[in-house]
Amino acid sequence: GSFMLVNTSGRFAGQKAHLLLPHLKENDTHCIDFHYYVSSKSGSSPGTLNVYVKVNDGPIGNPVWNTSITATWNRAELAISTFWPNFYQVVFEAVTSGHPGYVAIDEVKVLGHPCTKTPHFLRLQSVEVNAGQFATFQCTANGGTGSSDRLWLQGIYVRDAPLKDIKVFNFRRFVALFSVVNATKRDAGNYRCMIRTEGGVGVSNYAELIVKEPPVPIAPPQLSSVGATYLWIQLNANSINGDGPIIQREVEYRTSSGSWYDIQPVDSTSYKIGHLDPDTEYEISVLLTRPGEGGTGSPGPALKTRTKCADPMRGPRKLEVVEIKSRQITICWEPFGYNVTRCHRYNLTVHYRYQAGGQEQVREEVSWDTESSHPQHTITNLSPYTNVSIKLVLMNPEGRKESQELVVQTDEDVPSAVPLESIQGSTFEEKIFLQWREPAQTYGVITLYEV
Repeated sequence: GSFMLVNTSGRFAGQKAHLLLPHLKENDTHCIDFHYYVSSKSGSSPGTLNVYVKVNDGPIGNPVWNTSITATWNRAELAISTFWPNFYQVVFEAVTSGHPGYVAIDEVKVLGHPCTKTPHFLRLQSVEVNAGQFATFQCTANGGTGSSDRLWLQGIYVRDAPLKDIKVFNFRRFVALFSVVNATKRDAGNYRCMIRTEGGVGVSNYAELIVKEPPVPIAPPQLSSVGATYLWIQLNANSINGDGPIIQREVEYRTSSGSWYDIQPVDSTSYKIGHLDPDTEYEISVLLTRPGEGGTGSPGPALKTRTKCADPMRGPRKLEVVEIKSRQITICWEPFGYNVTRCHRYNLTVHYRYQAGGQEQVREEVSWDTESSHPQHTITNLSPYTNVSIKLVLMNPEGRKESQELVVQTDEDVPSAVPLESIQGSTFEEKIFLQWREPAQTYGVITLYEV
């Protein structure tokens, strides 16, 4: 049995004395039993008695048990569940308060059987979680527990965690649950289960809380090829921030303007995103997932790219005449939009042809009235009383589509004069016989000549 007696008289506050037990490496449940005494004549505490359990020559950590006043000799138990091949060392520490008195330890015994007043913990398992999740430690103990016992999860270099729940199976077995909430890398480290009873303290082995950061790609995806309704991309997600292993890859893509977006799971390093709109800008990023709840990282940097235009769906429809005059024709058609043009850049031309002076004339004009809800176009400088064939041509960078052809005749107009030099007269006794050529431009059917 080890013995320590500290006389605190004449000592100033904060001085320390230590009693170190030899290293212990136990293969089975055992108990450390000791007697202690902290007393003074004045009734003020002469100091504090702290007990530490240091594992594998690691940091001493926080005290597992302490007391500051006892009138008589008392007995306490340490139920330490640090099993072989790990070893541990118990350190008794007396800290003076500045008041006279005595702090003493006596009859420290390592018993080859379990403690009688304090439960023993079973081996505590390490826990791995993703950042932002709840890490739950399950502390299973042999022995009973009452409402006066204090249970906590003691961290080394990390904050302690309070008791979340306790399940008592019978007087020989209970499980205490502790949660480290919203775990971050700062919470990662070693923790052990603690129970303080009236008769002593139970201490488990240290288990590690491992906090993993969900993976995020460092670079945006790369573009392989572009179509009107598809984009081939390389995921380009081998370099990541955060932790692997990567168990799932997803492609998230959204339109740059508007709120539409979609997510697709991907099982190879390249992917074809289909069913897209032509001539539309998309933002594409990659989502990576590691095992465990909350293992999906935020989207990586986005690739911004635009699909090509597609061939127009069809030509303009319902080409109709609004007004016919002798030298101009106004036409209209059914309004159309992007779903027909399949491109935001397009033009609409009016093509028309007619016979003039024995030759076919072919013309085209651009119509600017394409955004209107009642689009129309007027062709001018035509010849009166002439058949004109008209069609509309819709063009974008990828192709062209034509409307059906409309054949319209311009109205008649006033004929030009009879050529003067063509008038010839033959005279008789009672009449003059005249003849002449047709006007150069008849502009219709001549119904009457007046002399």
